[in-house]
Amino acid sequence: MRRIVIALVTALSLPLVMAAPAQATGGLDDVFAKLLVKQVKGTNVSKHLDALQAIATANGGNRAAGTPGYNASRDYVAGKLRKAGYKVTLQPINFVEGWTENSPPTLNLTAPSAKTYVPNEDFFTFQPSPAGDVTAQVQGVDLTLPPTPTPTSTSGCEASDFAGFVAGRIALIQRGTCAFAQKIRNAGRAGASGIIVFNEGQPGRTDAFALDIGEWRAGVPMVFADFAVGNELAATPGATVRLRVDATLTLGTNDNVIAESRFGDPRNVVMVGAHLDSVPAGPGINDNGSGSASILEVAEEMALYPVKNKVRFAFWAAEEIGLLGSDQYVESLSEAQRDRIRVYLNFDMVASPNFAYKLYDGDDSDGVGSPAGPPGSAQIEQQLARFYGTRSLPTVGTDFDGRSDYGPFIAVGIPAGGIFTGAEGIKTPEEAALFGGTAGVAYDICYHQACDTIANINATALDVDADAIADSTARFAFNLRSIPPRTAPAAAQAAVATTSE
Repeated sequence: MRRIVIALVTALSLPLVMAAPAQATGGLDDVFAKLLVKQVKGTNVSKHLDALQAIATANGGNRAAGTPGYNASRDYVAGKLRKAGYKVTLQPINFVEGWTENSPPTLNLTAPSAKTYVPNEDFFTFQPSPAGDVTAQVQGVDLTLPPTPTPTSTSGCEASDFAGFVAGRIALIQRGTCAFAQKIRNAGRAGASGIIVFNEGQPGRTDAFALDIGEWRAGVPMVFADFAVGNELAATPGATVRLRVDATLTLGTNDNVIAESRFGDPRNVVMVGAHLDSVPAGPGINDNGSGSASILEVAEEMALYPVKNKVRFAFWAAEEIGLLGSDQYVESLSEAQRDRIRVYLNFDMVASPNFAYKLYDGDDSDGVGSPAGPPGSAQIEQQLARFYGTRSLPTVGTDFDGRSDYGPFIAVGIPAGGIFTGAEGIKTPEEAALFGGTAGVAYDICYHQACDTIANINATALDVDADAIADSTARFAFNLRSIPPRTAPAAAQAAVATTSE
């Protein structure tokens, strides 16, 4: 019945739009955006949330990566999308299913002199390091060492840090600024045969400690050392070390769900994404059932719209353990395929109980925190803000801090934006005055907990944000004139992975 209704409405709408004068403000984007907003219902989004809650309840209380609850969530979403008429692809992605260290690691200086460092004191294995045994020269990567007064290191945060790195050497990288996982990935791409990350040297940041960074894809042994070890290796000309990790790494597989519209120019893709997995602690109905259910409702309602630009919906796997679904998706694309993605819209936690309407700060208008997104990100923010403005609703900015699936997209220069209603952060008095709710309390007191259930949803925020998602998706589906041509990503736009530095 939905297909028949949409087809009829589309057939009736098109002649009206085509007959409108060229200078009229109401183009196809405006007509179909208003139509889609009317069709998308918060009650229908809630029905999807009820289904996700039922899935979690039937599968041990969660929908986490690698669990039956995730697989059931995947099948539910894929089934709805196929029924609506989309071409649906399940893209397998990997994640760490298990990791065991079989014996202590080895880090020995072998030239120009000999020295043995103490495992689990001077250095620790980076979980989940692959096994490996390599002896090679160490090469420092953009290090910040005394007496330089720079407060923190950016070592290894950018691919350009590895210019001149000799493939086959062991990368010596300093902690600081960006995520450990980002440094590890850059080192792997540069051809490092092993990786030593060491602490910064600031007060409170000198000692090594055991750490799980959830990242293994460099494919080489890697350890985390204290500042004294790193400083000594950096200061030793021609330092050669033996680095050995004895561990067993087991990988699991989950699937991203990718759905593409029947209509639209495949050279211009509007991509809309939300992560489908929860944390193991709970069902994840706000985080991120709310985003997934919202874009699913939007996808169903616009399935047969005669869009000008191809629309691609993505339901990401394994976001909660390192943005793995979105990262592996972006990595699988050729440069030409990436260039076809004109915008990426991300919706992660859009119904927090103590909500604020936060839009990703595409132009860095507040001048603090993370930099602006790639060119086009400001226009996405402005488009979303205009929708809230039509309802006399305020919005505030939120940084691209790397904690959601926009990260891999902005890292390769794809403009991004989206909505976020807050997680464990504390609502300010100024925000309470704007949005209501309670100042001094977390936006979501059940963030990453068992109580993130269907009772943890703010129905008002869910309804408004679902409409905002519908509006922006439809407008970009018909009109990308405000988005500039793709350019190479600036170094400052490199994504920050979920694992904190």
